[in-house]
Amino acid sequence: MRSFRYPVLLLLLVATLASAYWWSSRPPEVAVTQPFRGRAAEVVYATAVVEPVRWAKVTSIIRERIISLCGWEGAEVRQGDQLAELDSGDARATLAELEARRELALSDRERALQLMERRVVSQQVYEKAQNEVIRINATIAAQKERLRDYLITAPMDGAVLRQDGSVGEVAEPGEILFWIGQPLPLQLVAEVNEEDIPKVEKGHKALIRSDAFPDEDLAATVSRITPKGDPILKNYRVYLELPDDTPLRIGMTTEINIVTNERDDVLLLPIAAFDGTMLQVLDDQDRISLIKVKTGIRGTRAIEVLDGIGEQNQVVFPFQADLSEGDRVAPRDGGAR
Repeated sequence: MRSFRYPVLLLLLVATLASAYWWSSRPPEVAVTQPFRGRAAEVVYATAVVEPVRWAKVTSIIRERIISLCGWEGAEVRQGDQLAELDSGDARATLAELEARRELALSDRERALQLMERRVVSQQVYEKAQNEVIRINATIAAQKERLRDYLITAPMDGAVLRQDGSVGEVAEPGEILFWIGQPLPLQLVAEVNEEDIPKVEKGHKALIRSDAFPDEDLAATVSRITPKGDPILKNYRVYLELPDDTPLRIGMTTEINIVTNERDDVLLLPIAAFDGTMLQVLDDQDRISLIKVKTGIRGTRAIEVLDGIGEQNQVVFPFQADLSEGDRVAPRDGGAR
């Protein structure tokens, strides 16, 4: 019985070793795809904000307490309409004091004139009194002009897009209290990296992605590019026209892809299949061949292949850095079209 058991154990051992050898030596399985025909588009990515084409920020130029606000958010206003008033009590008290001083100066001038006519005082005394009247009149005119700063008015025709601040708060110089603008037309204002700005031209179409409207196909057109860039942030401001029927609202943020170049019916491969311009292509025996190809438009998902392979080739997807020239593999369909 023992003599029978040993051959059986030997056969099992041989089978196990053979199975282990087959398993360790079998070709690795890799996903493959084939070049496909489609549209190639080269895009420049940027973030953008929706703004009116014509609008203005309204600020205070003095530090003073707010005593009234129009409360007209969304309402139409005309240029010069009063939007807010600041506390001008101290300024008016100063004006009243100046006007009282003017009355005194006028009285002094009149008395000096009478004395000069009677040759009691010299002409220099009269001229000094006259100069004092002129100086006070100039100071009063300047103070009246300052009082205009306490009334905040609309700088243009349009709508009150937004109002900040409350009655009783202190308005700081430069602090925005109102946004006044025309609701239409709207535009996108984007910041484009200086490396990409040479590709962008007036008239280029941009595709818009908005979290507020994720299922809508939104578009805009490049209307102008600011000639001078920001040397600190290293970007350029790009303005894009929006159609009048856009659902986007003022102040919304969006992501845009400006299409700088596109071609139809070209050969494409997914970006992940490339290592630079190198591809791993399978030959008739499912062995790896490293092929350098000529590429064209580089899109966000696919790259145009100009020369080097055809539609019938099987390409490893994604590129496997651990595979070498001549390695045998077991291909499986990776899709990726």
